[in-house]
Amino acid sequence: MMSRRSRRKFTAAFKAQVALEAVKENQTMAELAMRFDLSAAQIAVWKKQLAENAAGVFEGTPTASSAIPGGHDPDKLFAEIGRLKMENDLLKKMSR
Repeated sequence: MMSRRSRRKFTAAFKAQVALEAVKENQTMAELAMRFDLSAAQIAVWKKQLAENAAGVFEGTPTASSAIPGGHDPDKLFAEIGRLKMENDLLKKMSR
């Protein structure tokens, strides 16, 4: 009985690297699949995702370092944290 390979998780950087190599077309999909130990179908999916989302790089969207998942505005979240902290401190004083 063959043992199954456990499910692997790949970083966004790795996926981007593989997709860019596929876009360059210096190697065939089969060669890339062997090189990165992936299926050609998976590489094709990542290549398609790169092509579909490439325009977002040049739009006026926030960079990955300043963006928070879910599309939330960091300034609004920090303001909410401050408000909740003040409210929490007030409730602590009132309960004494």
